[in-house]
Amino acid sequence: MDLDDLRAELSDYAKPEKKQTLSTKEQRIVTGFEDIQRFFDEYKRLPSHHEGGDIFERLYATRLDRLRALSDYRELLEPLDHQGLLSNIGTFYSGIRQESPEYGDQGAPAEPSDDELLAELADIAGGALAELKHVRSTAQKREAEEIAKRDICNDFDTFKPIFERVENDIKQGIRETRRFKEDASIDQTNLFILGGQLVYVADVGELIKVPTGGSDARLRVIYSNGTESNILRRSLQRALYKDDAGRRVTEPNAGPLFSDHWEDGDTDSGTIYVLRSRSTHPTVTEHRTLIHKIGVTGGNVETRIANAENDATYLLAEVEVVATYKLVDINRKKLENLLHRLFAPAQLDLVIHDRFGKPVKPREWFLVPLNVIDEAVSLIRSGKIEGVRYDLTKAELVPDNGSQIHAT
Repeated sequence: MDLDDLRAELSDYAKPEKKQTLSTKEQRIVTGFEDIQRFFDEYKRLPSHHEGGDIFERLYATRLDRLRALSDYRELLEPLDHQGLLSNIGTFYSGIRQESPEYGDQGAPAEPSDDELLAELADIAGGALAELKHVRSTAQKREAEEIAKRDICNDFDTFKPIFERVENDIKQGIRETRRFKEDASIDQTNLFILGGQLVYVADVGELIKVPTGGSDARLRVIYSNGTESNILRRSLQRALYKDDAGRRVTEPNAGPLFSDHWEDGDTDSGTIYVLRSRSTHPTVTEHRTLIHKIGVTGGNVETRIANAENDATYLLAEVEVVATYKLVDINRKKLENLLHRLFAPAQLDLVIHDRFGKPVKPREWFLVPLNVIDEAVSLIRSGKIEGVRYDLTKAELVPDNGSQIHAT
């Protein structure tokens, strides 16, 4: 056997080379360097010490100065340094030469001690820093900031009745809440519970492509505390996934309106009545032809409104009956709930004081044209009311896809 054959024979029994393992300290150094690389990839520049930078940028700048000064870790980091950050090549990466205001072209400063580094970072934060082990990545920060960034909703009065109606529906069992993970879709008019608040998706923007593949969309989201945000759909999905209490609010289930099988409270006839107030309240006076009370009764309408001027429910004023609709084989309670939910976006936001000075907010008055109420009743009679919503801006009934509808 010649030497080559012998070497080949022995190589089968050779011990495999051990993979290099990193110490805990080396792992922290690599992780810290990767944070700097992500910052550079996102902003196309090196982190700076300038006063206007946030604490994380200044932390990255100080960390990079130290890594450049420590030759012990060059061998560890240089194979990872594809951007040339350690050799200062990265300063020319975006075509802009950046000189540190503290050090100019003199290179990195002498390595500061741990106490000096903590003192510098404490000045940046405006207080003492006890620990800096868990620094979030830029991506994590951006996600958290997008979730947290909310503005005051200037037209919240438009959406407030929706939240009030939904809260009432949940209490009465008309709507349910389900774990978000069971259905992760997010569409316009959907409702969720996030961070203990009701969330309403008021608008869904055009689809946009994302670098990771697939598509996304910018949403207009209204929160029950009177704020709003233009969060991305995927960001809202992630937030709902991470929230253990994140829930989807289901669409209302009114049950059968017309039936041959009756339960307690069901009746075989009912009257939808529409009233107009003669109140002298400025808001009512200004919009009198649009403000209507919508209700359902199994008795006589005239008897029901006989004492209207002494009842806060009727705005403490006389009313006139402008329309009535007789229906048979109908569940009155479910029918009334259906009508009030349909016109919830137009619920009148008005507070009056009763005879005892107690503030009362009537809930059955809506800013809806009479012809739209008539159309809604026609859709109920024809069984085509499902999937219809009231568009407050257009003052008309539309299906969820936004196209115009007509009752037959």
